[in-house]
Amino acid sequence: MEIGIIGLPKSGKTTLFNSLTRGKAETRAFAASGVEPNVGVVKVPDGRLEGLQTLLKPKRLVPAEVKYVDVAISSDKREGLSGPARSHLTKTDALIDVARAFTEEAVLSSGGVDPWRDIGAMNADLVLADLAIAEHRLQRIGESLKGGRSPERENLVKEQSLVERIRSALENGVPVRSQSLSRDEARMAESYQFLSNKPLLIVLNIGEDQLPLGSAMEEEAKKRYPQFNVAAICAKLEMELAQLNDAEAVEFRSAMGVSEGAMQRIIRLSYELLGMISFFSIASGEVRAWTVRRDTPAPRAAGRIHSDMERGFIRAEVVAYGDLVKCGSLAEAKKHGRLRLEGKNYLVRDGDVVTFLFSV
Repeated sequence: MEIGIIGLPKSGKTTLFNSLTRGKAETRAFAASGVEPNVGVVKVPDGRLEGLQTLLKPKRLVPAEVKYVDVAISSDKREGLSGPARSHLTKTDALIDVARAFTEEAVLSSGGVDPWRDIGAMNADLVLADLAIAEHRLQRIGESLKGGRSPERENLVKEQSLVERIRSALENGVPVRSQSLSRDEARMAESYQFLSNKPLLIVLNIGEDQLPLGSAMEEEAKKRYPQFNVAAICAKLEMELAQLNDAEAVEFRSAMGVSEGAMQRIIRLSYELLGMISFFSIASGEVRAWTVRRDTPAPRAAGRIHSDMERGFIRAEVVAYGDLVKCGSLAEAKKHGRLRLEGKNYLVRDGDVVTFLFSV
């Protein structure tokens, strides 16, 4: 997964980035939106990998990964999500919008602290960025129509009509995700990588003094934005805890009444947001975790490992993680009928331990 982190200047989005990646990126407000983004890769914590280590004793364990991209957003309202920032975000699978809720006097905020206002402003910026994407696509279609022939021309006219409808709705402030598109139209819209069509997680960046109010603030946000996932997190505290070892961090969080770390919670919510699951492959003495969308067919899941495995897919040997743990070994799982042979129509499930058989 690749997730973009957005938010108005001084919202604390780079602080959140550091807390998620254990990074040390400069947290001062970016001066301009042309600045290169902060990029960090996080290994997804999954206790099932340790269980597989005990059972299978592989030479190597490889967890799944999440890439976070913290883009620079200009404070100039005329610039907003400019070309460079927009370009980085179009490649992401989902977005995290960090909205300031903390009231630290040392960090000035013009117009006062109002997370709901800031969420609205950020969503408006996403819509404006998508207008630029739509305009660019319409321009390209117009150029192609000049020399296009049937049936290519018919497809271009159909696409032009769709993009014009999307643009018209965007001009009225309607994000792509809220437009009434058919299944085929929605599939086509996904190819344009519209920002207001991406799954969105709202993070309310609260202060330490607001931790007891976190749940209530999340409930308020869910009422206002029922279509989004929401989390109230103290990014400053989490950034400090990210520099400690795991045991010390758990102790501090417990003392502060926080049950789950920011990294674990954001990853969990991101998986839910995107409908993602993890399966585990066994090959050449290596156990590796892979991330795919729920209900992914076995050949496509094999393709996550290597395109040859999808192209030459024969079958998959599958055992559920829980069944493998109960049986104690692959041999016992096979003996008790828990290790199954599945074909091309099998939909991979969360926690499946899979060996793909293929021929090319």
